[in-house]
Amino acid sequence: MKTQLRLGVIGVGAVVREIYQHLYFRSHYSDLLEICAVADPNEEYRNWFSDLAGLPANRRFASYQEMFAQVELDAVQVNTPDHLHCGPTVDALNAGLDVIVPKPTAATVKDAHAMIQAAKQSGRFLGIDFHKREDPRIKEAEARFQNGRYGTLQVAVLYMLDKLFVANPNHTPRFFASPDFAEKNTPVSFLTVHMADALMKIVNLVPVQVRATGYSQKLPSLKPIAVNGYDLVDTEIRFSTGATAHILTGWALPDTAWSTTVQSSRLICSDGMIDLGLDTPGLREIHREGIFEVNPLFRNFEQDHTVTGYGISSPGRLYQQALALRNGKLSAADHDAAFSPMALGFHTTLVLEAAEKSLAEGKRLASGATLGTVVDLPQLVAAQLGPEAVREYGLG
Repeated sequence: MKTQLRLGVIGVGAVVREIYQHLYFRSHYSDLLEICAVADPNEEYRNWFSDLAGLPANRRFASYQEMFAQVELDAVQVNTPDHLHCGPTVDALNAGLDVIVPKPTAATVKDAHAMIQAAKQSGRFLGIDFHKREDPRIKEAEARFQNGRYGTLQVAVLYMLDKLFVANPNHTPRFFASPDFAEKNTPVSFLTVHMADALMKIVNLVPVQVRATGYSQKLPSLKPIAVNGYDLVDTEIRFSTGATAHILTGWALPDTAWSTTVQSSRLICSDGMIDLGLDTPGLREIHREGIFEVNPLFRNFEQDHTVTGYGISSPGRLYQQALALRNGKLSAADHDAAFSPMALGFHTTLVLEAAEKSLAEGKRLASGATLGTVVDLPQLVAAQLGPEAVREYGLG
């Protein structure tokens, strides 16, 4: 029986620096993983990670195809930008490898569907790290809602707002490596997917319609490097029951905000409501640099240098499932749950693609606001994947 997964890491940029390096090397899940190789076209990132992992020169690759050809692996983690998740994931699954992917599954339903089908056909494990699902507050809200405590969801409002430095290429040091990060990514792809996924996990409802409104007012005014991107997006989601959610996401809060990410939500139901105070995660500190909220629930540096928190336990548990499947120990119930559309993030990708489509087809006002169009989700899936996929993913 295998006790470790021989892991290849594809992409070692910001998400590895901020989260996954702690999972790989300083967590309770590190013993599950033998870091065997890395693939990244950026030589600086590739060598930084390889030095950290103690990888020799012949285990450092510019392309994942070279890594697959030269190194024997059990699994890979695909840490590429969202729109590049599909290719290496499908190739890895078809090569008999298990795959872990950070949220979201993909940027389009075509890519998400291709990844899901490859996992089903290969019999290998595909895990999507939506780490908010492991936030104990989200899990408790899900349990209470599903037990009927609050009745039927009517309206939900959620927000997730980042400090400006997250998207500002003029900030020193840059939070993300790419100066055009906020042009290539939107608050929808980076933040809305988190809150949409968490909401759908809590209420277990299928989205059927999306309309987005975007605001480009702060980022274009930045100097000396202006950014052609959205400061804030309001994504309106309508569910099959008629329930509606507004998810407000952006990255133009002043850098003096008390937390890198300020976030919360309210779910109003027929028999009650839930307030999730996500922007007060447990520790407020006051010192010479200001007042700050610290989120030890997400990532907590223990005195023995072990890193814990749901940002680590979420992908860690996916690796436990992958190892269990490889050892023939994953139960049928756990296998079915792991391969459900919700677990694999299909509906979250659907909301993402629809919100981006809504903005792309919307009307741009002189004020910098963009009034998005209404996007019918069953029609979008039918057009992209055919009518059978509409039924497969519970949309009709």
